[in-house]
Amino acid sequence: MTEELLKIRKDLSKKLKNERFEHTIGVMYTAASLAMCYGSDIQKALTAGLLHDCGKYCSAKEQIKLCRKYDIQLTESELEMPALVHAKLGAYLARHEYKVKDQDVLDAITFHTTGRPGMTLLEKIIYIADYIEPNRRIIPGLEEIRGIVFQDIDRAVYLSAKNTVRYLNDGGKAVDPMTVSTCEYYQK
Repeated sequence: MTEELLKIRKDLSKKLKNERFEHTIGVMYTAASLAMCYGSDIQKALTAGLLHDCGKYCSAKEQIKLCRKYDIQLTESELEMPALVHAKLGAYLARHEYKVKDQDVLDAITFHTTGRPGMTLLEKIIYIADYIEPNRRIIPGLEEIRGIVFQDIDRAVYLSAKNTVRYLNDGGKAVDPMTVSTCEYYQK
């Protein structure tokens, strides 16, 4: 791991709650493993994995306030579902606080919660690493996704999006249209 990533890791260990930090480390290493498997840039995967939840150091209400302060545009869905806001805030913080210039890394952070149609390989890696990392509690379909992700990442992305949509619908919760679009795109 580069010296820069070690500094970011140390900073996040102080900012994030312990459980969130452990999740972050799990995503970082899962992303690196997937990058090795698929021939993607390991440093970019480590960086995006480490920073994917850096916007979750404060409450959802505070995240929305910070987005307004930094002029980060939020969709109606994001305002209705504040759990999504940390992704855009995280990309902003990665650029401005942690000095990440790589747009691929910033996009992977931005889309790690909802996905999007036609994701880059790095975006898919961070999206799915967040879903399957070892610290995740077992949810329906998780074992199946963990079983196929190293053979067929697109299928894993589809199943993850499908499970998310089903989980939110079954719970009577709103579903971000981007997650639905991701599911439909990768169903093919």
